[in-house]
Amino acid sequence: MSAEAVAAGGLFAMLSSFSAKVASVFGLAGFAWPWWWLCLPLPLLVRWALPAVRSRETALRVPYGGRLEHLAVRRPAPVKHAGLGPLWLWLAWAALCVAASRPQQLGEMMQPPQAARDMMLALDLSGSMQQVDMELRGRAANRLAVAKAVISDFLDRRSGDRVGLVVFGERAYAMTPLTHDLETVREQLNSTAIGLAGQETAIGDAIALASKRLRQQPAEQRVLILLTDGVNTAGTFDPIAAANLARDVGVRVHTIAFGGYGAGMSVFGVPIRVPGGDQMFDETTLKEVARITGGRSFSARDIEQLAGIYAEIDRLEPVKRPGERLRPKIERYPLLLMAALFFAALAVLQAWWLGRRRG
Repeated sequence: MSAEAVAAGGLFAMLSSFSAKVASVFGLAGFAWPWWWLCLPLPLLVRWALPAVRSRETALRVPYGGRLEHLAVRRPAPVKHAGLGPLWLWLAWAALCVAASRPQQLGEMMQPPQAARDMMLALDLSGSMQQVDMELRGRAANRLAVAKAVISDFLDRRSGDRVGLVVFGERAYAMTPLTHDLETVREQLNSTAIGLAGQETAIGDAIALASKRLRQQPAEQRVLILLTDGVNTAGTFDPIAAANLARDVGVRVHTIAFGGYGAGMSVFGVPIRVPGGDQMFDETTLKEVARITGGRSFSARDIEQLAGIYAEIDRLEPVKRPGERLRPKIERYPLLLMAALFFAALAVLQAWWLGRRRG
């Protein structure tokens, strides 16, 4: 670090310390931009660097100047009297500089309510999620790609919420705990792949794991959104038994049965929906899980329906809880701006009054 930088840092530290002492004297919290105080001596520096040019030469030379001097009437030189004009200008400049430094005062202690949710997202990564029977941005896509796109958009609207991610296949895994860092949740979501947790589907284990993660939260904040396209084929817990466990710890489970119309037919890679095609998910069990836990059950056949479901869940009444205690900072510079205008007006009025007297 250069000597100039060290000197500048020391000067700023001294200025901050001095401004803090001044603020405490006047009952202020401090100054947001104390470096504006360095502008206080600026008029003196300008006057020293750019002094007024005074010429001693006569304004007009004529050959008979001597005779004109004898004819001129001698009058006593007027006494220069500027009054308090310079003082008013200095006060106006000082008030302007202090106003620019933004003096602030602490207001009353506040604890505004914060509206937010705590929720876990459970995503199926079993082998059936690779079925290409959906469309995404006009192109054929598998179920997982569509689910990721909709959930990512859902996360964009979770400002202030805490979200955790559970993935499940043959087993259930917690990818992220409940966190306000939704960007990390999105990164973990995008890093998931089909078969990461196995090829089968452990719906009951996913419900049990998410319930375990949520049981430490306040009762009204325990929400799980579970998306699957299959039936429970693996794991330790039966979905109904896991739902009873979730109910006992106060977790509300919203279930989403997700899947297209099966393999069906395709033309140049574009799936053709065939009504009555393969239906892999167990919608009856998912509805029962939602009923037991006090949640809602949904089913989606395409991206539009899935997006609508997450929008519906988004409209659930958010939980209101006390936010962080804080004391707002109140700006006090408007009073100093008014003072600067007042002192400047006094200087102008005094100059006008002295001008009239001399006239």
